[in-house]
Amino acid sequence: MGSRGTAAAPDRELTSAHQSAGSLPTPRARRKYWITLSVLIVLAVGFGFGILAWDNPMPIGSAGFWRVAELRGTTIVVMVVVALCQSIATVSFQTVTNNRIVTPSIMGFEALYVAIQTSAIYFLGAVGLVALSGLPQFAIQVAVMVGLSVLLYGWLLSGRYANIQVMLLIGIVIGGGLGSISTFMQRLLTPSEFDILTARLFGSMSNADVSYFPLAIPLCLFAAAMLWRSATRLNVVSLGKDVTQNLGLDHRAEVMRTLFFISILMAVSTALVGPMIFLGFLVATLAYQFADSYDHRYIFPVSVLLGFVVLAGAYFVMKHVFYAQGVVSIIIEVVGGSVFLFVILRKGRL
Repeated sequence: MGSRGTAAAPDRELTSAHQSAGSLPTPRARRKYWITLSVLIVLAVGFGFGILAWDNPMPIGSAGFWRVAELRGTTIVVMVVVALCQSIATVSFQTVTNNRIVTPSIMGFEALYVAIQTSAIYFLGAVGLVALSGLPQFAIQVAVMVGLSVLLYGWLLSGRYANIQVMLLIGIVIGGGLGSISTFMQRLLTPSEFDILTARLFGSMSNADVSYFPLAIPLCLFAAAMLWRSATRLNVVSLGKDVTQNLGLDHRAEVMRTLFFISILMAVSTALVGPMIFLGFLVATLAYQFADSYDHRYIFPVSVLLGFVVLAGAYFVMKHVFYAQGVVSIIIEVVGGSVFLFVILRKGRL
């Protein structure tokens, strides 16, 4: 009896250790995660239905109600695409850079978007923005953003002294330079042209066009699916270059591959609705806190749902309180900027 009891004790210890290991190590952590995910799903469904039904002049369930809801459904699709792009891109970017206070925006996607829009109206006049509308022009904008970012990654990460920090600094410099050029051109515009341009420089759901969906949605789903498939490898990459290589992964190849898909997501989001500088940071920061896990398979769903809830909430407030339909970036920049300052200034872990 004594020998069997002694032998059983290590088995119980091993079983207990096995149960406590993993992405959500305790029953309490698992319960908290699934409750959080369920609450976010309910909020997302509630906000989505609220956008379709609020101020809808037709009775709920009638044919007229669904015709109005179908028109508003475009906004829901845009929010889903932007939430998917911004959340997954930011979480992945912070993983490969091993820094939770940077976002893909630091690479100059927004600055390039502003430069393209400003150049169009500067050289072609008000009709320049019309020339930038349509699926071919959208595809060109996405291709330019992805192409330039891939060239930047390939140049800075393929050399002998490849360094992600240097890449980030050069991205900031390029973004600042593009911003200065854009500001110079904006000062030379007529007041009417500047007013037209300003409306395009705010991140707004109204900037999106249904004709963009045949390209934007497949690109978004493809890049997001590839990053989702890489979730376990991203868990390893988050441990640092030395640990990644010791575990048999090519750190540089994983970083380059991840950055390529991130550039697709950010290019689609920016070309679709305009600049959303702090959306990704806000969503990623909250996702880390709510998911309370290192595993990207758990962080990604929470971040996407949070992205949609934040976008839908900002859209509802701007439309029904301030009557500025579609312009969600104003609230997001204020809230996201405040959260950014709080994260920077507070003590403790990020």
